[in-house]
Amino acid sequence: MLDSDKFSKRLKLIMETNEISATQFAEILNVQRSSISHLLSGRNKPSLEFVLKVLKNFSDVELYWLLNGDGKYPKQKETTKEAPTLFKSDESTNKIVTKKNIQNKNNNILDNFEEIERIVIFFKDGSFKNYEQ
Repeated sequence: MLDSDKFSKRLKLIMETNEISATQFAEILNVQRSSISHLLSGRNKPSLEFVLKVLKNFSDVELYWLLNGDGKYPKQKETTKEAPTLFKSDESTNKIVTKKNIQNKNNNILDNFEEIERIVIFFKDGSFKNYEQ
């Protein structure tokens, strides 16, 4: 269950960190100033719509931190590591390097290059495309 007092402290921290007043906070979220006042005093609990507005307008706020204090604020920026690739790429031309143009230091074509049977590409929405020869 949501602890209204702790929730209001987290809202105050968001406002302090962003150096905004309760009035400015209300304007950013497009809510009544009285709604912010009631939440800060612990009189009211936040609606789902209010929580979503906070998350939309303050990208450094994590949902679980806002609701129950789990996690960190401000949200840690994710460091993206380059995903492993199936092909090597020639950066100057953005062409895929194939068996025909891979050469070792002695200018010999690599002999043990295996044929690719299938490529599957996964998209962020959960769909995928399957390419087979």
